[in-house]
Amino acid sequence: MLTDLGEDAAAYCGGTELLLAMKLGLATYDHLVDLKRVPGLRGIQRSNGSIRIGAATTHHEFENSSQIRAEYPELAAAISEVANLRVRSVGTLGGNICFADPHSDPAAFLTAIDAVLVCQLGDEMRQIPAANFLAGPYETVLAPGELLVAIDLPARRDFTGLAHLRMKLTERPVVTVTASVTLAKGAVSAARVVIGSAASTPVIAVSAAQLLLGASAADVDDRADACAGEAAGCVTPTDGGEASPDYVAHLIRLHARRAVRRAFDIASTAAR
Repeated sequence: MLTDLGEDAAAYCGGTELLLAMKLGLATYDHLVDLKRVPGLRGIQRSNGSIRIGAATTHHEFENSSQIRAEYPELAAAISEVANLRVRSVGTLGGNICFADPHSDPAAFLTAIDAVLVCQLGDEMRQIPAANFLAGPYETVLAPGELLVAIDLPARRDFTGLAHLRMKLTERPVVTVTASVTLAKGAVSAARVVIGSAASTPVIAVSAAQLLLGASAADVDDRADACAGEAAGCVTPTDGGEASPDYVAHLIRLHARRAVRRAFDIASTAAR
């Protein structure tokens, strides 16, 4: 149906973002295709070692899932801060990601943990890493008529700490930072730092994360400082945002340092 209707149609589940955009005159469609009752698009279950989340699963269902709270409590906590309870009871995780709002909270976290987005067009299925799904503000790599049907969260690696921090000036985050730190024999063996909300799509600060490799409890504070400074330099803030580029860079440094330190502490606790 979506393929036949082409650009005159849009798919939706909760519609919290889409309908608002249409009311404001920012988007116009002749047809809206409601996906809420499509079999298989809702629910959370184990699948080949991953946790598979149906794209139509609401934020409220997600944040209260015992499976998510057990394996990714940080993500459940991040989702619990999206908008308000009324919006979370209707809005869906898949809809949030597909709307591709640059200030989306989940996108940075899903990128940090190497989540995979499962998409379908007719009988064809493809898997897209979360890091490659967003093409720009309000734009994804989905083909016409293609749907996001599920999000796969990989099994959490042993001795891995995660931290997700955000800063809001008004309604939406102006900066989000997700840090992932994995320890081996007391030192950082793998790390990732992802900056969201500051640019058009989440930024993986590769050079910043490399500065953490080999860090131990003795020097993690200095390494976190260096990482945070490098992370701020990896991002070119979006023009016309709520804050000046210099202030955004300051917020990135501040939150990246805190996120890295918190992720290290969580990993250290798990390694004991």
